[in-house]
Amino acid sequence: MENSFSIFQIVLGAGPVVQLVLLILVLMSILCWTIIIFKARIFSRARKTNQEFDTFFAELNDLSQVESRARRMLDCPMAQVFLTAYLDYLSLQKDVKFENTKLNRKAWIEIISRSISKGIKQEIQDLETTLPLLATTGNSAPFIGLFGTVWGIMKSFHNIGLQGSASLATVAPGISEALIATAVGLATAIPAVIAYNIFTSSTLDMEKDLETFGTDLINVIERKLLKRESAATIRYNDVPRIRT
Repeated sequence: MENSFSIFQIVLGAGPVVQLVLLILVLMSILCWTIIIFKARIFSRARKTNQEFDTFFAELNDLSQVESRARRMLDCPMAQVFLTAYLDYLSLQKDVKFENTKLNRKAWIEIISRSISKGIKQEIQDLETTLPLLATTGNSAPFIGLFGTVWGIMKSFHNIGLQGSASLATVAPGISEALIATAVGLATAIPAVIAYNIFTSSTLDMEKDLETFGTDLINVIERKLLKRESAATIRYNDVPRIRT
């Protein structure tokens, strides 16, 4: 309790420059912890809903039912990737029927693959939102604290010059300010760096999961296209030929 009170007194007795540095660091720390808590919940929820949707997708062969489920899972990255690709798939079907044209299977797969890539990119961008703030804090907070450290040491040398003495009572206030600024700078930067690395790794893992799901989705769509081509070939072969 006495140590806490002494630190509090040192902060109150610090110069305005060091107090400003400490205020900036405290605000940065509060912002970072807010982002950390918020992002931790988002990633936890995303992993849970991805697993749930992937299981549901693997058990069903009817993409329309999967679409209905995906529309109710707005916080699921995998569901949103599916919707992006499936809606383009439906739109492509309508265009082909309306224009009475025929696309080969390779063209279909290329278009759907681009849709999946677009959906994955959008979801990853959403997950990476605010992460640069953690990186900025981790890189800048130690230097901001170092500025307060240098200022505190300058104050100590200034007091020595004024009083003509290098006693502990002369240099202690400035050194105390310097040490507190350094400690707060590190306390702000370390959690930000750790959290940034963890979230970056989680984002990469999420991207791999989405790419794997995209491959599974393409396989399902390609099988449907193969069945459609086979059915069309059978109908064509069943048409009576007129002999000349």
